[in-house]
Amino acid sequence: MTRVLLVLTLGCFVCSVALADERGEGSGSQRDSDSGKQSAAAKATVQETADLVYAEIDGQQLKLDLYVPQTQRPCPLLVWIHGGGWRAGSRKRVPVLPMTEQGFAVASISYRFTDKAVFPAQIYDCKAAIRWLRGNAKAYGYDADWIAVSGGSAGGHLALLMGVSGEVNALEGTGGGFADQSSAVQAIVDYFGPSDFVLRGRTQPERAYTQESGSFALLGGVRDGKLSGVMEKFASPTHYVSAEDPPLLIFHGTEDKVVLHDQSERIANAYAAAGLDAKLVSVKKAGHGGKVFFREPYLEMLTDFLQRHRPAPE
Repeated sequence: MTRVLLVLTLGCFVCSVALADERGEGSGSQRDSDSGKQSAAAKATVQETADLVYAEIDGQQLKLDLYVPQTQRPCPLLVWIHGGGWRAGSRKRVPVLPMTEQGFAVASISYRFTDKAVFPAQIYDCKAAIRWLRGNAKAYGYDADWIAVSGGSAGGHLALLMGVSGEVNALEGTGGGFADQSSAVQAIVDYFGPSDFVLRGRTQPERAYTQESGSFALLGGVRDGKLSGVMEKFASPTHYVSAEDPPLLIFHGTEDKVVLHDQSERIANAYAAAGLDAKLVSVKKAGHGGKVFFREPYLEMLTDFLQRHRPAPE
């Protein structure tokens, strides 16, 4: 289904979109009516193409939605991965959609939940989506040479893992088409995603070792009351940080009780140890998700990060 949306100009209300937290719940997000400077791209129309099938695995269609500003030159691409504890959530909730006003195309992708498959199926799917997006860039009018990936909670975990595992064959998968295309991304924006399941087992055992957390199902259950250890490390983005990884921006609430702030500190420190570009923005008094993360000044921080790292238009 394809339709043309008119991007709202500065001072108009941007509709609220919800961000699922790790339990499949969450608050909406909206851009404040008085926020930021309007770019020329904000006056353009945005072509929305929904329900595109990027892969079919075990009889399940995996889909994505595209939002592409109709500008004179192909625009860079920002991919959104929704949260929901790896077992719920919807790609239809896209809190980074205001980035179309700054000249970015946005793709929101789905992936298999844990009732269908355990890890690493989820990262396989996300990488298949990136390959599909690169293979179809000319058809839909965006530039896929440079791709940024973003996500919240469980989606933040997958965004981190996509960014740091570009050379890890065990996390590549073979689903979907376009095997000749790279699944590498060039920038990462993580909203309060888990980065180290080994650490989480120590600091949040109630979430690592019980069915209250999606990570219980994601990692395939427990043995003798504990996760296997091997799977914890295998699924942890911090395990893969290397000197070649892309720049990273992290947002995390100081009062988050679902994914503790130490998860973002952990990968920020790993980046620092590797001499990489990373910034952790601690959102005071914020919990797990909510509108605050997608309002100013944090929306401007997101814009500045992406604009700074994207290649200069020719």
